Amino acid sequence: MKTAVLFPGQGAQGIGMGKDLFEKSAAARRTFEEANAILGIDLAKICFEGPEETLNRTDTCQPAILVHSIAAIRALEEKGAALKADVAAGLSLGEYTAHVFAGSIAFADAVRLVRKRGEAMQAACEAKASTMATVLGLDLGKLREAVAEAASRGIVVVANILGPGQAAISGETGAVEAAGEAAKKMGAKRVVMLKVAGAFHSPLMAPAVEALKAALANAEIKTSVIPVVSNVTAAPVYEPGKIRELLGRQVGEPVLWEESNRRMGADGVKRFVEAGPGKVLTGLARKIVDGSETVNVEGWANVEAWTG
Repeated sequence: MKTAVLFPGQGAQGIGMGKDLFEKSAAARRTFEEANAILGIDLAKICFEGPEETLNRTDTCQPAILVHSIAAIRALEEKGAALKADVAAGLSLGEYTAHVFAGSIAFADAVRLVRKRGEAMQAACEAKASTMATVLGLDLGKLREAVAEAASRGIVVVANILGPGQAAISGETGAVEAAGEAAKKMGAKRVVMLKVAGAFHSPLMAPAVEALKAALANAEIKTSVIPVVSNVTAAPVYEPGKIRELLGRQVGEPVLWEESNRRMGADGVKRFVEAGPGKVLTGLARKIVDGSETVNVEGWANVEAWTG
């Protein structure tokens, strides 16, 4: 049975994240302390105590989630249970964490990159009023019709294709609202406006894409030890130049998460391990890949259960 390790993206954060790992694992504690030194802020304190508005900032929650995920991985290693995997994948921000796990990007470099990513995305969001919405219970073809119908109101695209009947739309606020109403008329069960800074994974992220390409151009990227499935192509990638290109494009293009899971399943993956805050990705894997087994490594209790 092949194993995939999945890493969560923005939205998985919550006050208290990683606190038990920090307290129980010296390796996890060093991970948070290293990130604190790199960023010049007490990221650990923000994760453990908030305030919530600070943790939820795009430029804070992105490094916070990456650090929590890697702290969980390192806590397992410290207990003598290093996580073995055949492939890795991460949702949006989580793709950077996947590259740390796969050996293609050093942890310190990834912390700097996702901080820059968050800052660039926040700046792009502030340039134009924009938002995202999750659409549940509507066929992807119908959702694309709803988006096309709302195009006269402004930029709006299908941004995240998460799983069967679950996707997100992104764009200018009025256009997203219009697409949501059209989706409801076409049979969507629910349309939920998201509490995000703006239109991630849409053309409105063009300034962030350029900033990220510049940052990635100066980053050291190695050939990955295991493949990482790209959000942009839903295909595995190893080679440094391709990793650099796809990470640069990623924030402005749709996340093909459902297709990524199907690709992993077709390649023989039946066991999915989600490392970091939340259980969204393992829940989606169970829906997408028939017969899949899932495990979560979020806190110290999970580490102890894993290591027996």
